[in-house]
Amino acid sequence: MEDYQLLIDLHKNASRQGPGGDAETEKALELSMVDRSAPLKIADIGCGTGASSLLLARLLNAQITAVDFLQEFLQVLEVRAKNIGVSDKITTLACSMDNLPFGDEEYDIIWSEGAIYNIGFKKGVADWNRYLKVGGLLVVSEITWITGSRPPELQKHWEGEYPEIDVASSKISLLEQNGYSPIGYFVLPEYCWLDNYYRPMQNSFNDFLNRNGNSQESLAIVECEKREIELYEKYKAQYSYGVYIARKLG
Repeated sequence: MEDYQLLIDLHKNASRQGPGGDAETEKALELSMVDRSAPLKIADIGCGTGASSLLLARLLNAQITAVDFLQEFLQVLEVRAKNIGVSDKITTLACSMDNLPFGDEEYDIIWSEGAIYNIGFKKGVADWNRYLKVGGLLVVSEITWITGSRPPELQKHWEGEYPEIDVASSKISLLEQNGYSPIGYFVLPEYCWLDNYYRPMQNSFNDFLNRNGNSQESLAIVECEKREIELYEKYKAQYSYGVYIARKLG
């Protein structure tokens, strides 16, 4: 089995494929000051198995296009949407986030939790601007330094993994440079990483390894995930995901 399929196998049955939480999704909605009764058109880009899409469908009068390039994740989302009675509000779309088939000014809200790093924050906020109506909202979470300096071990790791990691002021400046007015920002708390993402993943490691015959490839993936978890536990005061809420200017 290729590493890609192994990663899908590890993550597809999880509620979340990255740090986050329902309370934090709702907090972002509150900061956006969106009218929850108004008919809205939303694109949830990099939706994974749909934690955000499902909550937005429950809370809003919205039609949601849930986008992910992994069909396996979207199939899980579709089952979950059916189970909670929101299938009529969610349409899934399997495609890459850097090749979206959307029209100009098609959406009231573009939402993306823990996914924009796949094409980079700078490219994502610039490219996606045209899909938003004037006055529309962009809500994205992005890995962010939450201190002005950090230990060399941590700096080296994350600059290797994601060179665009930076402090919030730099991210907000990029939003301002790309046609947005920032209206809110907050940092995901610890439990969004540990309770909602890392602990469930750790609890799945043994079953994952057993399903895949304790192959070298599956063991390597687990070791890589363990290393990331250890780094977070050691340096969690230095970084998190920042949630950025901004409005498209005219």
